[in-house]
Amino acid sequence: MQNTKKTMPFLPGLHLRTLRQKPRSAQQKLAEKIALLKQKSFKQIGEVFEKFIPRTLLKPERDGVMSRRRIFSKENIFWAFFSQVVDADGGCKEVIRKLQSYVSIKGGKVPSSSTASYCTARKKLDEQMLVEIFEHTADRLDKMPVAGLLNNRRVIVVDGTGVSMPDTPDNQEAWPQSASQKPGCGFPTARICACFSLESGALLSYAIGNKKSSELPLFRKQWKMFKQGDIFLGDKGFCSYFDIANLAKQGVDSVITLARRTPVTAAGSLKKLGGNDLLIKWERPVYNAILSYSKDAWEELPEELVLRQIKVTVPHSGFRTQGFYIVTTLLDAKLYPAEQIAELYFKRWDVELFFRDIKTTMGLDILRCQTPEMIRKEILMYIIAYNCVRRLMYEAAEEADIAVRVVSFKGSVQALRNWEPHLNQTKISRAEHFRLISDLYDAMTNTPIRQRPGRQEPRCLKRRPKNYQRLTSPRHEMKEIPHRSTYRAGNA
Repeated sequence: MQNTKKTMPFLPGLHLRTLRQKPRSAQQKLAEKIALLKQKSFKQIGEVFEKFIPRTLLKPERDGVMSRRRIFSKENIFWAFFSQVVDADGGCKEVIRKLQSYVSIKGGKVPSSSTASYCTARKKLDEQMLVEIFEHTADRLDKMPVAGLLNNRRVIVVDGTGVSMPDTPDNQEAWPQSASQKPGCGFPTARICACFSLESGALLSYAIGNKKSSELPLFRKQWKMFKQGDIFLGDKGFCSYFDIANLAKQGVDSVITLARRTPVTAAGSLKKLGGNDLLIKWERPVYNAILSYSKDAWEELPEELVLRQIKVTVPHSGFRTQGFYIVTTLLDAKLYPAEQIAELYFKRWDVELFFRDIKTTMGLDILRCQTPEMIRKEILMYIIAYNCVRRLMYEAAEEADIAVRVVSFKGSVQALRNWEPHLNQTKISRAEHFRLISDLYDAMTNTPIRQRPGRQEPRCLKRRPKNYQRLTSPRHEMKEIPHRSTYRAGNA
């Protein structure tokens, strides 16, 4: 029923209350608009991670495209992008659906389903700002307490991997596909070489290259990240006289597996330090044009290196190798026993798990952006999110008084995805917020990973793929085989 007391009989749509109100000032209108924008926020996940991210970097700019306060503000876009790489779906549409549902709960007008505005705003994020945020997350994790690895020295484990991305001309130009694939039948691929902290799992630095980039040149771009007293841990792909010598100049020791060179026998060694433990000498390799460094750099190398060679026997059956040789600059057999160095090298496998966490669990394996500029930003955002989850795992492990090594990364991401919608409710007290975070920590740590040393982990797939035909020509030219049941995709 219409309230006649508050309306005029000859103008029923005109309310007397409205007539009595004073006109709102421009300042009041701006305050209401800002309050509305705060409600339309992507910061549910920021409630967990904002203490790891420098707030000063997310403040609006004084002028320019990121100075305006709107739904797609600088802070909102960052957390939306962050949420996107953490989400199980990972698509831009997922971000828009999240915004729509959140605005609907707040009683606002549901925005359009188009992703155009979000994608346009995301392009305006400054890459250097993302680099600074990544460096901050790496630095914070790097300051976590160490756990006694080789006299509490920081161990940096290094390895490389590959990622693919959408087949666009710009991406193909920057990161071309394999030459064995026909145009239109493959995807651009990039090589990433990354340095991880073996203790915390934090990604400390990385370099991106194309299919022609080997891991060693990408690794050399990251030498400045090492500090005096660090230990570099790598597989046989990093067994290089040039790298060992230059890292030694920085006060960095190396632990790598022997490759290419023939193992030194006891008769040819400088000294026998123990069973299968020899002090040896390497002479500087002869220079030739195929080396990945200049002749001037070669001339600066020492003419010989005194190293330590340890033969390791694998006692467990079923592994690809039954023994291998470790080469290291840790020459003191009393301070660094051979057994400890061998145990350290067995932990090198953790870097494969770190890459699995960021590629398989989070989805870095297949990128989504259409241009090289956005691909670099997408990789940065994945690494930022990865480091933040690692920091969260470290805090949860510390609260539960367990080793961070037994906290599941996948389980942590699953818990985070399910806690996220409840962390930015309209009416939630500070005490309730702390309770939710505490429960999140409990969920992350209540099922520790079982440690099974010596367990064989073959890289094999049990589930067979569908027998779809391989794309061997551009899609518009491809002809399907009529009877797919008689076709075997693996033989194509």
